[in-house]
Amino acid sequence: MEIKKLQKLTSNPSLNWGHNGYNTDRIYTVSSIEFSGSFEFVIKEKPLSYTKLWKTNHEDLKDLNNIIEKGHSFGAYVDDNLIGWIICEQRVWNNSFYIENILVDEKYRRQGAGIFLIKNAIKEARHLNCRVIELETQNTNYPAIQFYRRMGFNITGINTRLYKNSEEIALFMTLDME
Repeated sequence: MEIKKLQKLTSNPSLNWGHNGYNTDRIYTVSSIEFSGSFEFVIKEKPLSYTKLWKTNHEDLKDLNNIIEKGHSFGAYVDDNLIGWIICEQRVWNNSFYIENILVDEKYRRQGAGIFLIKNAIKEARHLNCRVIELETQNTNYPAIQFYRRMGFNITGINTRLYKNSEEIALFMTLDME
């Protein structure tokens, strides 16, 4: 497996990457408590089956290419075939590095591609002297949350209204670079 800078995508390789999404038997629930002038969110693991499937369409590809063209994204290749990507951008306004999208061909999951892609994003963020790496995922994407936590990310924020699907809550995760 080789990791190298990702170039503009002229076609959509993810159409052949199998199940683009996740299955889980566990999610995170988010509840809020307001009492006596204080307000807090509680995040707990809950056993619950959940499946999500998505497709990267033409408009998504166009948006991802706009980020890829900034030069901070990477692809994982096997025999010169793209089998995964991490699409990132530097955000100068707050000196952060944002992971917009990470996706690996179903046939190559759990073989280290995701780890290599994250490690290359970390190297790029260090090279750019960014103070943090940020990303966002759903509370229902338990496998991704566990993966990011193993890579050193922490949950640092939530948005209970980001998604149309009321079962999904955005979890923001951050890796400190300093």
